Amino acid sequence: MKADVEHSDRPRPRTKRLPRSVRERQILDAAVDVFAAHGFHQASMDEISEVAGISKPMIYAYLGSKEELFVACIQREAARLLDAIRGAVDTGLRPDQQLWRGLRSFFEYTQQYRSSWAVLHRQANAQGEPFSIELAQWRSRTRDVIAMLLARATESAEQQMQPEQMQPFAAALVGAGESLVDWWLDNPDHTADGMAMRLMNMVWMGFGDLVEGRDWKPE
Repeated sequence: MKADVEHSDRPRPRTKRLPRSVRERQILDAAVDVFAAHGFHQASMDEISEVAGISKPMIYAYLGSKEELFVACIQREAARLLDAIRGAVDTGLRPDQQLWRGLRSFFEYTQQYRSSWAVLHRQANAQGEPFSIELAQWRSRTRDVIAMLLARATESAEQQMQPEQMQPFAAALVGAGESLVDWWLDNPDHTADGMAMRLMNMVWMGFGDLVEGRDWKPE
């Protein structure tokens, strides 16, 4: 009996707590998968809790309500995609190669992280505010990056363009990229390189003439 008492009095070893950043990543990873699979309204916090292996009270404590969690998913996935595009662009290369690498990185990312794209584009687009506002902010940042790349392409042209002058072209390119990814998801028998090549040819062959001062005008 004495041995049993002495054993019960020993301090139990503490389980190591995971850092908050790790917990939040686990929650967001699970939430992205669940939102992508079921949509915002049909997704349940119970399933997110089960997939993440983290209790619902802890999810609420870390990332707030279901709406706040969805916004956090949009923000993280948008930042990851933009970082992937920026990281692929080597400013030491020719402008066309910079744009090519950015486009290829975009298609490679959406192919690898399909749940991310579903949440970022399809789900956020369909739910209205405040989610559509987050998506609009991501598009704006992406347009800024593309406009900078296009402006660099005109550095050796007779009439050098500024990034703000490239914003309409950047908006068209971002819209075309999103539309192509949506088509690609329904027609998956194509490679990321192949999709990027199609968009690059459509954009650069025309933009290259513009850089050289040749633009089309109606008769």
